[in-house]
Amino acid sequence: MKVAVTYENGEVFQHFGHTAVFKFYDIENGKIVSSSIEQTNGSGHGALAGFLKDKKADVLICGGIGGGAQTALAEAGIKVYGGVKGSADEAAESFAKGRLIFNPDIKCDHHDHEHEEGHKCGDHGCGSHNCGSH
Repeated sequence: MKVAVTYENGEVFQHFGHTAVFKFYDIENGKIVSSSIEQTNGSGHGALAGFLKDKKADVLICGGIGGGAQTALAEAGIKVYGGVKGSADEAAESFAKGRLIFNPDIKCDHHDHEHEEGHKCGDHGCGSHNCGSH
């Protein structure tokens, strides 16, 4: 099984659509047997699902991820484990052992933009934050 983890400085990167690097882990019989780090070369929200499919990823471990990306990954046959924080290696190890803690209802964990007048959080599919907090 091939597991892809959004990756930055050894940690699970928290915004799937801006991922520049993935760390891939090959897992057999509950153990990591190899890993590699690969650049996405600027792929972006829509192209990242295709990038992971081309790399033959079965699973994605990530931080925040939007609903559209989740749909594209599901269509590519890639199972998503979102809402994960901390060390990428520890997350992959936990996944291999069947102990990964994740959020099955994750939508996104970002918002570096200012909300415009009349904006409603439900308008863009993000449900894991409190808009009033920023």
